[in-house]
This record gives sequence, structure tokens and C-alpha cells, in this order.
Amino acid sequence: MSHTIMLIPIGNNVGLTSITLGLIHLIRKDNREVNFFKPIDQPDILKNKDYTTELLKKYSYVKILTKPLSIEYVKSLLTASKKDFLMERIVSLYYKNTKTSKVTFIEGLKITQNYFFLQSLNQEIAKILGAKIIFVTTPENNNIIQFKERLKLIKNEFGGQKNKKIIGVIINKINAPIDKSGQIRTDIYKILNHSTNNKTKKFNTKELFNINLPILASIPWNLNLIAMRSIDIAKYLNAEIINKGEIKTRRIKSIIFCTNNTFNIKKHFKSESLLITSSDRLDILFSALLAEINGFVISAILLTDGFQINKSIKNLYSKIIKSKLPIFKVNNDIWQTSINLQNLNIEVPIDDHKRIKNIKKYISSYINNKLINSEISNIDQNNKNLSALTFRYQLTELAKKLHKRIIFPEGDEPRILKATSICTKRGIATCVLLGNPDNIKKIADSQNIELSDEIEIIDPITIRKKYIDRLIELRKNKGMTKQIANKQIEDNVVLGTLMLEKGEVDGLVSGVVHTTANTIRPSLQLIKTASDKSLVSSIFFMLLPEQVYVYGDCAINPDPTAEQLSEIAIQSSDSAKAFGIDPRVAMISYSTGNSGKGTDVDKVRKATNLVKKKRPDIIIDGPLQYDAAAILDVAKSKAPNSPVAGKATVFIFPDLNTGNTTYKAVQRSANLISIGPMLQGMRKPVNDLSRGALVDDIIYTVALTVIQASHLEKLYKNINF
Repeated sequence: MSHTIMLIPIGNNVGLTSITLGLIHLIRKDNREVNFFKPIDQPDILKNKDYTTELLKKYSYVKILTKPLSIEYVKSLLTASKKDFLMERIVSLYYKNTKTSKVTFIEGLKITQNYFFLQSLNQEIAKILGAKIIFVTTPENNNIIQFKERLKLIKNEFGGQKNKKIIGVIINKINAPIDKSGQIRTDIYKILNHSTNNKTKKFNTKELFNINLPILASIPWNLNLIAMRSIDIAKYLNAEIINKGEIKTRRIKSIIFCTNNTFNIKKHFKSESLLITSSDRLDILFSALLAEINGFVISAILLTDGFQINKSIKNLYSKIIKSKLPIFKVNNDIWQTSINLQNLNIEVPIDDHKRIKNIKKYISSYINNKLINSEISNIDQNNKNLSALTFRYQLTELAKKLHKRIIFPEGDEPRILKATSICTKRGIATCVLLGNPDNIKKIADSQNIELSDEIEIIDPITIRKKYIDRLIELRKNKGMTKQIANKQIEDNVVLGTLMLEKGEVDGLVSGVVHTTANTIRPSLQLIKTASDKSLVSSIFFMLLPEQVYVYGDCAINPDPTAEQLSEIAIQSSDSAKAFGIDPRVAMISYSTGNSGKGTDVDKVRKATNLVKKKRPDIIIDGPLQYDAAAILDVAKSKAPNSPVAGKATVFIFPDLNTGNTTYKAVQRSANLISIGPMLQGMRKPVNDLSRGALVDDIIYTVALTVIQASHLEKLYKNINF
């Protein structure tokens, strides 16, 4: 099973890239295959490139799954109210590349003033991909009380204790230099100067008790990790290099502006400093050279003001040039240079291999390896649920590979036209429309629907006669005559069902105009049940945001017996499994366990026991009330020893009244997509649509029908009916 871990930054300047590098380094030490996924890019110090992605490409044995979506593209989709489309794109990008991955790290989005909406996207991405969550944050102003409150708030924002995907928090940059507002400094000069004079109250992680959030790492601020090379400063200032020396290796741990006389300046000389002085200050240069000759390591000298160098100074330069001391020059004065340095980004440049190596080692050394490994090694059976978007993605992706023909008897209905247009563009199915071609094209034009040439339109008037004999043959034992057959064949559902029976199409979808009885009756009469099934039943796939439920039977059997109810449960469990849902079957009633009595409860109890005898491999329990079946907290009190309660994925209702009412109430109240009803027990797939079906409902019912057609084809390949 693939493990997905999402790192979500809480606050600004939390060092997310460093944490990502450190975690991946830690996991890689155990020889685990690691993938990295960045759903949306946030260009940083590199033009038009995501910083973390580029670092990992260069310095890590990690597979970068795909190119991230542009942040501006994402913003445009959200502005156009196309959030669902955006999420589908992200799911598609993710699953196309993670089929064989062991561990996948997702780097969450950093909240900025211009992109305040990104935290809600972090939540959505974590949900749809079923990712475990690690928060990454800093203490900021080092106020322990405020920090604890901030952690509690963010945890609650992501679902609190109910969200079992939250595995902990990494606290980075503890006791980093902060400014007056309590924010971590990003000004390189103030950082280096402040680090030696930091009188701020220290942050003590031992005081972080009672937050109900495991601390995976407490990482102290380390000045050495931001020590830049001299070449980095020179490049940033676009300086003229006078003497290269060891410009690529000498690191800067302090900055000294040399504006006083030599005597006073010498008192402030520090090892590994960048000395900034005017290019006419021969005294400073001479002092620096003496210090360098005597083994005092100066990182570099930055000359300002752009003065022309006279002969006497050039003679001194010639001696310095023979040394390893880097010297570079800018035309700005010292004041402007100091202002320019305030905007210097302290993030590690892509080519600074040594600093990156140090960051990875340092960060990984503070991470609780046992906690991380236990999360990666632990396959939680309760977390195998598919999110709605993942289910839809897998449904359509599988359908694309199967190349099936699906017929639509209601070929002139606008919703059908729109759905088939989309299905054709996406390659979900080859669509066949029954109806008058001129009328269909007229309706499509009026609705601005583009009908591809790949959509086959068949005028039923031109083909009815060739199916009359077959209809008579199939129904001869029921008194079918040519006169009756001529009348029945005028019904496009009957005609489409005959085409399916003959193998000219692979599945049939109808119901946006016709009733369920109109859609299903011809299939029961002409297609009939499979030889190993005792009845036809139905299920709906209820696409909740974080998981998919299966509801049965909500469309066919009004008041099934205990025997029939057990068959519905078995069929529904097998269907769930066929579509990638781990079946845990709850037999729904108005009471849980032995708390209720009566014929209705007894029927459910008997049906449950029959399933256990017929199919001991099925995880089932009942009777269970809906809340006990679906909600873990309720299950703990009502059915604490149940293998299903609180984590059911398949819900079997005792009768049609209960099932149909529940599915419609959930669908409409929660505003979610339901796919179905999908018929079970037939030799070939015929699926009914609700007359209130949305275009999306139709599209996913088509995909489901394609997959069902392939499944039934394999199942009954060598069986004669």
C-alpha cells in the first residue's frame, strides 16, 4: 500500500523546503522508494520554477511525479467557480504517477497575502488524496501560550480529533532571531547581527503539554545553515569581482560595515565576516590583508562607491590578489548597499551542494524516526476508503481502457446529449444515440452542445423491423404476437435492450425521461438474470467528499424477504469490491444488535446470519442503526465489538421505502453526486437514471456501465444462457 504524507505549512517562513529535504533524507536512509508531488507551483527565487522541486531534482534520489499546475492557472479556475475541475486535475496528476510508489511526500502550499485561499486548498488536497498530515510551523514570537492556541486552532480547522490523518507537527527554527513584531527575520544583516545579541525569551518545547498533537521534531535555529558563500552575495549585488580567491567556498557568518577609523574597526573584526567599505579606504584594505596574512579568516571584502583605484592602492591590491581573500566591488554607496542587502533571500541557492547536504543531515537528525516509520509501516484498514474524486477518477480512467459501446434510448434529451458529448471527448465510451438525427442535432445546436462525429446516431424507425422476430422468439412463451411486437418495438428502451441482447452494444443507460419500471422491465424480460443469481437488485454509489458508500437496494425490490435481503447484501458486497471499495456491510434497521424486537428487525437479523453462512468471507454485521454503522463515536457506545459499526462502506436497507428515501435525502441534503442505480444480477448491464439526474450523474453512470460490461463479459464468458 502506498503511503502519502502531506506537509502543510502553518505560518510564514517556516522552512518548508528544508523540512521536506530532511524528511526525504531520513526515509531514504531506510532504502525506501520515495516520490515527491507538488500539486501547485509557487515560484520562488528561481524564475518560473518551483524551488523545492528543483532542489529535489538535483540533490535527491526521488521521483518527481509531475510538473505542478501554475498558481495563476489555479487562481483562474477558482475565480471561474471551477474548483471541482481543479480537484479532478490534481487527482489525475497524482494517480497517474503513484501506482508503484511506496511513500509519496506532498508539499503543501504556503499562504501568502496574494493567495490567502491556499489553506483551504491544502485541506481539500489532503482529503481527496487521503494523505496523512504533518503540520510545519515555527514558534514565531516564542510566546508558549499563543503557540499552543495556534496549534489547537489549526488542528480544529483540519477536523480536530476526528481527523485520524493528522499525525503530528514539526516545530522549526526554535529560538530564531525575531523582529519587533515577533516575526522571524529574513534580513541577512539583521539576522547575523541579531544572532549574537538575541536577548529574546527562549522557547521551551517541554511546556507544550496538553495539545493532543504529537511533536515529530523540535528543530533549533542554526546560524550555520544560512551561512552564504561569498559568491552568493556577489551575484545578488551584480558586483564586479576584483579577486576571486576562495569566493565559492568562503562563507559569511557576519557582516561588518567599516565606516569608522581603522583603530575602531579592528576591534570589531570577526572571523568569517564580510567587510563592507568604500573602495578608497586603503587603511581598511591594509588591515584586512594583515589579518588574512596572520591567519584571521575574512570571508570577503565588498568595496562600495565605485571609485577609480589609484596606483598606490593597485600595488596593495596586487599583494591581496595573491591571497585567497575574495574582493568584489559595486558602484552604490554603503547606505544603498545596506538597503539592497535587506532584500537578499536567505534560501539556499540550487548550486550550493554543501549547504544543502548540511541542511538535510541537520533536519533529519531532529526528526522522531520511530514515529515517522510507524506511520509509514502501519497500514490502517480504516483508512482504505476512497474519496469521491478518487473514485470518479479511477472509474473514468478504467472505462477509457475498455472501449465499450453504450446505447442511450433517450437520445434527444438535452442532458443525455451533453453527457455523451463529454464522454466522447474524454474517451469514456463510444456513445450510441437512438432518436431522429435531425431533431437531435437541432436540440444540440439550441443547447450549444458539440456532437462529435464519433457519436453514433441511429434513427429507430429505420432499424425496428429487423428486431421484431427476435422479440417474438424471446417472448413466445408469454404469448408475444407480431402485432404486439410491432407495438412494443416502438419503445426505444425495448429496441435498445434488444440491441444489447444481440451484442451490438455493451450496455444501456436510460431513465432521465422514462420511469425505473420502463427502463428495467424490458431488461428483465429480454436480458434476464444471470444463472447464478436469484434476483435482480440495485445499488447506488454515494460520493461523499472523503469516501464512497454503496447503498442497496434503493430501486428494485419493494419488500424483500430475509433470503432476498441476504442475496442483495452479497451482490452489493461483490459490486463494491469490483469497483475498488473495501466492503464492510451494514444491515440497516431501526435498532442495533439485540436492542429491538419485531418482524422487521428479525428479518434483518436472519438475513445477516444467512450471509455469514453463505459467504463467510464477507465482513457483515446487523441489525445496525444508520448512525451506528456510519459514525465511529456512536458505534463505540452502541456496538463496541462490531467489525463493521462506525466504518461501514456498504449499507443494505430493509426495504425499498427506507432505501430510496435515505439515498435521496442524503444526495439532496449534502448536494453530492450519486451514481446509479446500477442493476445487479443481470447478464448484461442496464442502468437506470433518476429523472432528476444531473449531467455529472449521467457521465459517471456511463463509466460505471462500461466497467460493469467488461466485468460481466469476463464472468460469464464461457457460460451459455
